[in-house]
Formats: sequence, C-alpha cells, structure tokens
Amino acid sequence: MDDAPNNTRIDTASRMIMVSPQTIYRSFLNPEDLVSWLPPKGMSGKIEMFDPREGGSYKITLLYETEHSNPGKTTEETDVVQGTFLELVPDKRIVISVKFNSNDPAFSGEMIQKWLLEPDSGGTKVTIICENVPEGIKKEDHDIGLRSTLENLALYTE
Repeated sequence: MDDAPNNTRIDTASRMIMVSPQTIYRSFLNPEDLVSWLPPKGMSGKIEMFDPREGGSYKITLLYETEHSNPGKTTEETDVVQGTFLELVPDKRIVISVKFNSNDPAFSGEMIQKWLLEPDSGGTKVTIICENVPEGIKKEDHDIGLRSTLENLALYTE
C-alpha cells in the first residue's frame, strides 16, 4: 500500500491583462517586480534567493499582514516557498516547481505551477495552472489567492 500523498488536484485561474506578454514575462523574472505583485491581498513578500534560469532556484517568504483564519504553512505568520524554474519560454510560458517549508504533511510534495501567456486583443491572457496542489491548501482559499495575484499583476503592469 502506498502512503504517499495523492495530490492530484489542479487549480486554475486566468485574466486578461492589457499589456504585452513581454511585459508580463519581464515582471516575473525581475525579483523586485515579482515581490511587488506575487503576494495575494493581505500578504507581502521577501525574496531570499532568486536565480531565474532553467534549473535555477528561488526562495520566497510570504508574510501575512492581516488577521487570517488559517495559520501559515511554515510559521503562524509565514509561508516559505522554495522551488525551481523548470521551463522558461520567453514571453509564452513559465513552469516552476513549488515546495512549501512545512512540518505539516498536508503541505508536503511538489506543486507544479504553469504560467501561460497568450497574446489576445491588445493584451495578454494570463493563465495559472497549479498541479498537485497540497491537500492542506483549501481550494476556495487558493482560488481567491490566485485571482488576487492576477489582479495584483494587472495593477502592477497596466
């Protein structure tokens, strides 16, 4: 019998952002830009390490700024995320591996996050696909967070 977590859930979100795919791609690969828009509403971020190349790794600490109903994955007030850039296709696609630093097995495993950038009607349709979402992340919370991140990206780049 296999006791490994069965993280087969896939969460997605998309949004039209009225800038070019190049602008979106650049804002993802510049750490100062990324930390400005990536954290969902109610959070801020700090880049600990950032090597934006295929095979390069990153470490981001997300800090809760407001009261929240769930404790952070790493501490009560933080989510520490480590990962690897798996694929970088300029102006089209970014695929990253995401792992949470947590002692809670509900957050274990590797989540794959795909960012698809499709030119459309003078802007870019940005789609996030999260595969193997850890069971400890509530779907409704994740959906809100993904939409918030896309809203932040639009506000930051438009």
